[in-house]
Amino acid sequence: MKFNRILLSAALIVVALVVQVSVLARLQLPGAVPDLVLLTVVGLALVYGHVSGALVGFSAGLLADFAPPADHAAGRYALVLCVIGYLVGLAKPENGRLTSAVGPMAVVVAAAVGSTLLYAGVGALVGDTAARHVGLGSLLFTAAVYDLLLAPFTVPLIMALARRADNDPLADTSGSNGADVSSGWLSSGTGLRIGTQRGGLRVKAARSRASRAGRIKGVKRL
Repeated sequence: MKFNRILLSAALIVVALVVQVSVLARLQLPGAVPDLVLLTVVGLALVYGHVSGALVGFSAGLLADFAPPADHAAGRYALVLCVIGYLVGLAKPENGRLTSAVGPMAVVVAAAVGSTLLYAGVGALVGDTAARHVGLGSLLFTAAVYDLLLAPFTVPLIMALARRADNDPLADTSGSNGADVSSGWLSSGTGLRIGTQRGGLRVKAARSRASRAGRIKGVKRL
C-alpha cells in the first residue's frame, strides 16, 4: 500500500474505533451495536480494491480486538474484517466509478450480515456461545438496520477522502455525466463538485472577455 493510503486508513480507523467505543457502544440500543469500524473498512475497500481492503480490514480488526472493553479472543475480529475487506474490494468496479447508491447500500447490508455470521461462526469454533443467548436473528437484523442507517453519513465521506488522498482523477470529475456515488449519495456534504463549478465559471468569464474584445476590435476597424 502507498504511504498516503496507510496514513489515511490508520487515521480513519482510529477515529472510527474511538467513536464506536466511546459513543455508539454506550447508546444501549437493542440488539447489535452500530459498527462504524466495519463501515470504514467498506468505504476504503470500495476505493482501494480487494488486496488493500483485506489489509485495512485486518489492521482495523486487530486494533478492535485489543481495544477495551474487548472480551473475545485476539485475532477474531481481525479475521472477520480481513475477509469482509477482501470481499467488498471485489465489488469495486473496474473503472473505479459507482453510478448508483443501490450497489454500495447492498454491499453495506451484506457486510453487516456477513460480519455478524462470520463473527458468530468463529466464536462457535472457540467455544463462545454468546450469540445464541442474545439471538442470532436479532443480531443480524439490527446490525443490518443500524449500519444501513449510518452508512449514508460515513461511507461517501470516507470514499471521497480516500480518493482525494490517493490523487484519484475521478475525485475531480465526479460532477460529470454518470456522477460517482460518493457525490450522489451526499453531494452537499462531500464537496466533490466545487472544482467543476469553479472551472465552469472560469470558462464563462473567459468567453465573455473574448466576446468583449471582439466587439471592441470591430468598433476600432469601423
